[in-house]
Amino acid sequence: MELKAGDMIRFGWETFKKRPWFLIGAFLAINVGYGIASGAVNGMLVALIGKSGGAAILETLVRFIFQTLLGIGMIQFFLKAHDDVSTATLWDLWNPKPFWRYAGTTIVSLLIILIGLVLLIVPGIIAMIALMFTSYLVVDRSLQPIEAIKESARITKGNRMELFLFVLAIIGISILGILCFVVGILVAVPVAALAAAHAYRTLEHKAGEVVPA
Repeated sequence: MELKAGDMIRFGWETFKKRPWFLIGAFLAINVGYGIASGAVNGMLVALIGKSGGAAILETLVRFIFQTLLGIGMIQFFLKAHDDVSTATLWDLWNPKPFWRYAGTTIVSLLIILIGLVLLIVPGIIAMIALMFTSYLVVDRSLQPIEAIKESARITKGNRMELFLFVLAIIGISILGILCFVVGILVAVPVAALAAAHAYRTLEHKAGEVVPA
């Protein structure tokens, strides 16, 4: 199957329509849960040590932990929904096992992209596209950070221009969602996430099965 940005978006929309209220509810649960947990922990930190430099560092650390768990959960959830939306449950959002691999992959990938952006804008954009599925490989195939980076670069090779167009389409959908009285984002984000999962599965299939570490 060829990777076409329009086909990815279409798949995301068609899959979303099969369980729209469940997917919207899951998206709301993710954000409300994150907001409550993050706010509670930050409030506790302020109560215990006050507003200081140490509190700010701890708050940043807590946010990183929550965002890492959230990122893992969303990838697992939307891959499950992509493969069979009828079997996806909210429990698929909880998967702390690859925490350290995911965190390490995120940090290394961001450093590579930042270096590319600092040197020249174009290399940074190319790096961003080439490494956009590193986190998927960590969650889905249990690859280590460097292996996931190499594998993402391999499976995206030859498809990066179409992936760039896909990213632009996703950004456009998100903007439209916000413009639709903000409520549209409840549809735009799940559709975009399902489309991204389909892009990953499509490239994975084209490149051959990824061998886990």
